[in-house]
Amino acid sequence: MAQVRFVNVNKIYQGTAPVEKSWYEFWKPSTKPNEVHVVKGVNMEIKDGEFLVLVGPSGCGKSTSLRMLAGLEEVTNGEIFIDDKMVNDVSPKDRDIAMVFQNYALYPHMNVYENMSFGLKLRKFPKEEIDKRVNDAADFLGIQNLLLRKPKELSGGQRQRVAMGRAIVREPKVFLMDEPLSNLDAKLRVQMRAELQKLHRRLGITTVYVTHDQTEAMTLGHRIALLNQGVIQQLDTPLVLYNKPANKFVAGFIGSPSMNFVDATVIEYGDSLYLKTSGFKLKLKPAFAEKLGKYKDKPVVMGIRPEDIQDKVYSKIDDPHNTFEASIDVSEPLGSEIILYLSMGDDSLLARVNPQTEAKVGGKISVVFDADKVHVFDKETEKNIIYNS
Repeated sequence: MAQVRFVNVNKIYQGTAPVEKSWYEFWKPSTKPNEVHVVKGVNMEIKDGEFLVLVGPSGCGKSTSLRMLAGLEEVTNGEIFIDDKMVNDVSPKDRDIAMVFQNYALYPHMNVYENMSFGLKLRKFPKEEIDKRVNDAADFLGIQNLLLRKPKELSGGQRQRVAMGRAIVREPKVFLMDEPLSNLDAKLRVQMRAELQKLHRRLGITTVYVTHDQTEAMTLGHRIALLNQGVIQQLDTPLVLYNKPANKFVAGFIGSPSMNFVDATVIEYGDSLYLKTSGFKLKLKPAFAEKLGKYKDKPVVMGIRPEDIQDKVYSKIDDPHNTFEASIDVSEPLGSEIILYLSMGDDSLLARVNPQTEAKVGGKISVVFDADKVHVFDKETEKNIIYNS
């Protein structure tokens, strides 16, 4: 096992981009250097034995960060350490890491045993040691009966297990996984998430896992590093990212359905502060009001998750100040819950309500907002005012 550190790591790709030309030189094939800054000053420490997930939208720099750690991409500037050794100039084969790719990267002409043992043979391991490691890994992953099959004879889930087995037999310091479940169907992804959790509990190897799926991130990671445009927006436990997002981007990315955002103004009424929108006026808790005092009469963005807008009939929250009438535009019964698309003035919101709620499209419903779960974001910086002030 090992500790991993990124110290002010940047990745810049060099290219060319067309120059905007004046009318009299439109015919000249002129170009200028163009830098694409993919990873911007990343600092993070991955603890010994930790399962850390890098998550974010496509193009955010998560896979590039993983590939720099693996040695498959050069670091433009900054330093990467495995334990106390800087590995910027260390070749991939000497970093003592094992990588699991999205497309499995199995050798099609080799059977499962040969695929799993190939790396050990290159390192001149004794045959007895190779047999022991391959069989132990195959037993753990439930693929002992597949050892003589070729990759083309395997299902997607079986291929993924073989790819995992090939990494396990290496007994590396660090596992690197680049969207390993993205090619599997939804049911198999759920099953494999559970298998990955069992695998990590048993082996305890430091793992860095890349995904664009926030559900995978929430269920697998001890901690999550959420990236956007090459910058870490927040690095913390899944529940902290969910309950105390650092900014509007984090709040909107984590959670499904995603958080509602509504333009609002902080106003004072009597002894309390309220968030006034086009459709309602929500009374803030005293603890929140203290942090929002300097925003009085200023525009902000209010955030509230769909599950924190509840059907008054079935809610345990008794808060007449924050109970409102809403129009039902769309109803999506999902068995265990109902997703309602609501209109309140010019505001559109999603609510996740009790499955017994009598929701008629075009009708009205009385909903109560959980004022303890409200988020308020600065209009310009988009930082979470309540949890960052």
